[in-house]
Amino acid sequence: MARTQAKDHGAKREAILEAAARVFASEGFDRASMAALAQDAGISKANIYHYYDSKDALLFDLLDSHLKELRDRLAEVNLDGLPPAEKLHALCAEVLLAYQGADNAHRVQSAGMDHLPPEQRQILVGYQRDMVKQLSGVIAENAPDVFERDPAKLRSVTMSVFGMLNWHYMWNASADEHARRAYGAEVAKLALGGLKAL
Repeated sequence: MARTQAKDHGAKREAILEAAARVFASEGFDRASMAALAQDAGISKANIYHYYDSKDALLFDLLDSHLKELRDRLAEVNLDGLPPAEKLHALCAEVLLAYQGADNAHRVQSAGMDHLPPEQRQILVGYQRDMVKQLSGVIAENAPDVFERDPAKLRSVTMSVFGMLNWHYMWNASADEHARRAYGAEVAKLALGGLKAL
């Protein structure tokens, strides 16, 4: 007979992932131990192994959950009927709001993907490509004449915008929703102003 999941299975998994994000971010994936993760999560090491058979499996689930949730959240932003400039403002704000409370997972993402096998990295890169494609399309809408024959320029501008958004946590991790929306607006204005100079 198949073993049934405990009622708190999902909550315990979330607690383990949150602990992994904190410990991997502070100690680095190589130095982090399952014992340290268990202590941070407030559960036994044996309990962690009930959910994950290895530290690598835990790393993949952490990054897969983080990036998939981010990709899905951005995909659900309703941009229908908005002018191109407002679409860019909406996406910049949503990226920053989605990062709120996820700074540790974001730090782990920056360095952790190299520890995973190619097939798992490919899944995570797929989520990233979806987000790049979405933002890239909105940026192109704001300056179609600039990017029509220059996809390399479109990619460089798109990645520059993501860069401004992705590294916000390095200097303003405690930003609340208002501050994140304000900074998102600043990034959008910088991008839109820059497009006029291209």
